Parts: sequence; structure tokens; C-alpha cells
Amino acid sequence: MAWILAAVAVISLWAISLWRILSGSSCLPSKPAFLSSSGSGKKRNVLLVVAHPDDESMFFAPTILFLTSEGHNPHILCMSTGNAEGVGNVRKEELYRACAVLKIPLQQVKILDHPDLQDGFNNQWDHKLLSTIIEDEIKMWDIDSLITFDKFGVSGHPNHRAVHHGICMLLSDNSKRNIEAWELISTNILRKYSGPVDIWLSILCSLSNPGRQMYCIPNSLPRKSYCAMAEHESQWIWFRKLFVLFSNYTYMNTLRKINF
Repeated sequence: MAWILAAVAVISLWAISLWRILSGSSCLPSKPAFLSSSGSGKKRNVLLVVAHPDDESMFFAPTILFLTSEGHNPHILCMSTGNAEGVGNVRKEELYRACAVLKIPLQQVKILDHPDLQDGFNNQWDHKLLSTIIEDEIKMWDIDSLITFDKFGVSGHPNHRAVHHGICMLLSDNSKRNIEAWELISTNILRKYSGPVDIWLSILCSLSNPGRQMYCIPNSLPRKSYCAMAEHESQWIWFRKLFVLFSNYTYMNTLRKINF
């Protein structure tokens, strides 16, 4: 009997949490909307910097969907083709298809194949090179906001972490530029695989942070995350399907401002 009650409690909590996310209402009524400009109505040119094709769908879909729904202008800079298994050209096309699902114009998606920025756990990416490339994209597209991984990189992948450090180097070298930078907060394994249930702790963490330094962005269309990730057919194997189903990154993103 006890296990039945426990199962009912878990299912109920999952259902209530999912309803909270699907309701589409703001999770943070005491704060202005993420990237709001003090009522000016200005729309932002936002550059999402990721390491590999599928990062945008697996980790950042709630943020991308929020940006497009609010009329902001998102760009994606993918630092590699994800060629660790020799299917880089395939993965490039998959990223373009996923971005179509996420409503990002293909001309605003750039995928690099730099010899010094190849996918791999053992490939160390030069932070200065990353900083230089990102700065060029900022100038080209008049970017005023950056979004990327935090220093752990969600999964701990060294390429994810390198992208974060490249942006930090850029910000430290250009401290006077009027650019906001935000990092996706990595969570522990229990939170990571709690699905929509993590919304409550994410809201609490965001509300306890003063000012506009942290935001919880719910995904009222989690099916879009699944559909976008499904476009990455070369990566769409059983454990990634489970990841997208149970990952809190499917249902929400918590972004923290990078300050220098």
C-alpha cells in the first residue's frame, strides 16, 4: 500500500508541475520579463553560442521559444559540426532542420568547422580563439545579448565549458561594451532528471536572487523541444529520447547574468 501511495504522490506532483509550466503564465510575477528594456519595447539581437549541433534543442529550447514568442531576434553560433563520430555534415543539416522547428531563420544560424575547434572530449578549445570568433559575430549582427553554458556546461563536456570561458574572456576584454551575457545554470543529477518537478525549486532560486540577475523561463510548449531534438536523427537514440522526456532542460531554463 505504501508504494502505491508513493507512486500516486509522484505522479500527482509531476502532473501539477507540468500544468504549472503549460499554463504559460509568468513564473516570476515580481520581476520584469527576461531581456525587457525598462518598458522601451526594444527587441534584442540575441546570440546563443553552443558547442555542437543538438545543444540548442537538448538544453536551450525553452529560451529559444521564449525569445521568438517575445519578438526578439535570436541567432545561433555553433562552434563545431559535431564531427566526433565522422557525421559532421549530417549533423549540420540536422541543426538547420531543428532551427526551422524552433522558428529561427536559417540565415541566422552559423555552424563552424574550424580545425582547432573539433568536437571531442579530448580536444581542448582555445579560449582566445573562441573570444575572437564570438566578437566578430557580435559586430556582424549588432548583438546586444549573449546566452551560453555556465562553467560546468550542463553535462560537463569540455567543449561546452570552453565556450563559456571564451565568452568570459570576451567580456573581460570588452568590459565597456554594452552587452549582456547570460549562462544556463547546471543542476545536480536529481534536479536534472526531475522533469517539470524542478520548476518549483527553479522559481525559488530565481526569486531569491536580487535584482535582474537570474530568471526562470518555463517552456509552455515542451513538445516543441521533443520535435526539434527529433530532427537530429543521427543522435536520436533511446537514451537521448529518455533525456528529453525527463530532463528539466526540456521544461524550463534558469539563466543567470554573467557579471564582470
